Order: sequence, then structure tokens, then C-alpha cells
Amino acid sequence: PPPFATARLDALPLEPAYAEEMAAVLADPALYVFTGGEPPDPAALRARYERQCAGSPDAGERWWNWVLRVREDGSLAGYVQATVRGPRAEIAWVIGTPWQGRGYASEAAKGLAAHLVVAGGVREFVAHIHPDHAASGAVATAAGLRPTGEWQDGEQRWAAYVPLPPTP
Repeated sequence: PPPFATARLDALPLEPAYAEEMAAVLADPALYVFTGGEPPDPAALRARYERQCAGSPDAGERWWNWVLRVREDGSLAGYVQATVRGPRAEIAWVIGTPWQGRGYASEAAKGLAAHLVVAGGVREFVAHIHPDHAASGAVATAAGLRPTGEWQDGEQRWAAYVPLPPTP
């Protein structure tokens, strides 16, 4: 996927070389309270990144993943990702604990949505959020998503639709 930028972040296409630094970003067990799992070690994260970079085995699906670099100090702070199928993208975001509370997640999610509309032709966005994860709900709201009332695996489906521009 092409890179994109927001006011304070550079979204860089995922590469296995980021695994060691990202393992440190994702090391806090608190990041997994709502999603499950545990902090990955660098080797496991590198293997995951290699699979993600290889792309989906489904030809109709694109896996787009970016790490987020804070422009001010050059550190990686998290990631955003999208599974794109036609005009629909399922999106997710994670910001490491030391960088939380600064608006990076909302900035990244808004930037991701805008980028996917332009670069990917996306018109529908979906995210799945644990009902007790207020911070992720706030990020989804900032990115224009709203709860749908639909549930999957204990998480609420949030969605947004971007209308096609009028034809002249």
C-alpha cells in the first residue's frame, strides 16, 4: 500500500524489518485486555509481518498495513490496518501505551479512512469494538464510524459510508 501522512504521523507500509521496534511498542499486556492475546516476541512478530506483507491468499482481498512513526521524535507508536474487499474496508488501529492519550489513534484512523477513499476507492468502513473499550469507541467516532447494533464475537460492529461524489 502507498504510505500516507497526517499532521504528526507518517504511516509507513509494513515491513518485517519493523518487527523488533514494534515488539517493544506492543509489549504492554494492557493492550490486549479487550482484544485478547499477549505481547508478541520479535521473532513471532516478524513471521506475522512476513505473512501480512505476502498478502491475502484471496485474490479479491487486499491486506493493507502500516506502522505509525511519530514525526517529532522518529519513534514507532503503533499501527493501522485495513482488509479491503472491493469498496469495503475493515479497519483497526493500535497505539502503544506510552503514546496513548495524545490523539494519535484518532488522527491515524481519520487519516487511514481518508487515504483509503482516495487510494483504495473505499466507500464503506467497518470496525469491531469491544463494548467496554471506550477509547476505541471514541477513535471510531472521530473517524466517522457509528455503532450499528450488530454484534460479532462479543464486539459491536461500527460502520461508516462515504457517498460517491455527484457526477457532473
